[in-house]
Amino acid sequence: MSDIQSAWKRLRKNKGALAGLIVIAAAVVVSFFAYIIAPDNTPDANRMVLEVGGQHPGFRIHMLAVKKAQPVVRVSFFQRLLFGQESDMTWTPVRSWEFKDSTLLVQRYVDETTSREEKYNLRDVWYGSQQEAGLSVPQLQENIVRHRIFPVTYWLGTDKFGRDILSRLLVGTRVSLGVGCIAVIISLTIGVFMGAVAGYFKGTADDMVMWLVNVVWSMPSLLLVFALTLALGKGFWQVFIAVGLTLWVGVARIIRGQILALRELEFVEAARALGYGHTRIIVKHILPNILGPVMVVAAGNFATAIVVEAGLSFLGVGVQPPQPSWGLMIKENYNFIITHNPLLALAPGVAIMMLVLAFNLLGNGLRDALDVRSKI
Repeated sequence: MSDIQSAWKRLRKNKGALAGLIVIAAAVVVSFFAYIIAPDNTPDANRMVLEVGGQHPGFRIHMLAVKKAQPVVRVSFFQRLLFGQESDMTWTPVRSWEFKDSTLLVQRYVDETTSREEKYNLRDVWYGSQQEAGLSVPQLQENIVRHRIFPVTYWLGTDKFGRDILSRLLVGTRVSLGVGCIAVIISLTIGVFMGAVAGYFKGTADDMVMWLVNVVWSMPSLLLVFALTLALGKGFWQVFIAVGLTLWVGVARIIRGQILALRELEFVEAARALGYGHTRIIVKHILPNILGPVMVVAAGNFATAIVVEAGLSFLGVGVQPPQPSWGLMIKENYNFIITHNPLLALAPGVAIMMLVLAFNLLGNGLRDALDVRSKI
């Protein structure tokens, strides 16, 4: 417990690592509660309002919500937390509205200069419970104004399909953190095992492992990911596995080098003299002494996995629509960079940059905090 406390004390002194840890912690919280805090809590934040597509940040307009003809199944809080809740309303952007007896007249928003008049029956718009079937016309009008016509603000604008960029950015945090987590687990599992075998046993085992490492290392990472993605298929989990299977070689090389430097030291020789087995010596005595480099390479692989996933999604072989991914959002909106609304593509790009920087800063801080040679 004292070792953990001393490492945490050293980590807190590193302002860059602490800032990175705060950003990562915030991203984890956002990804877990994404569908609760996002303005659009439909599955994949996929509410399309085509009339308001490609709008600037801060765009504000009133929406008329009309009940869908087909009933929507209400899900539990836990399911909503994980997958969102399908909306039972259809949103229509309106410029203005007025009531004429039992009819609602609206000027439907078409674009910045065009609108179209539409008529709705008050009871079709309100569509309340059976107990509300006998409401008078003034009561219906009051309920519609209070609950069916409301202002909506798109704080980061909308994409070309009229979806809220902020909501998709929040939900897309799950993909980036998920691919990084799975990729790190896969790469560390394979890389630590292969590197430990090569570095500890040397000889034939080292030659075989390094031959495999050099073969995989010689292949361009992006092309290797392409091949694995095409072999496994396009999709959410396939991207995780494909990215993880390409990052283990760097882990193996670092672990091998570290173990080669430690295997001849006195404490390892003492462990052999006491009759300890190879597995115990590696797991109990060697790996704890190289925890710093392992944490650094894990943080680096996390950052690399986020960038690779974004690149794959941008090229169309990663996460598939309508599931939000920061790379996919850049692909869908990069045309706006050279036109009138560059923030639609810059927002997910800045999010990728901040999260990758946070993991790199945290990795450097962990390297210093977990370095056993710096302990007093």
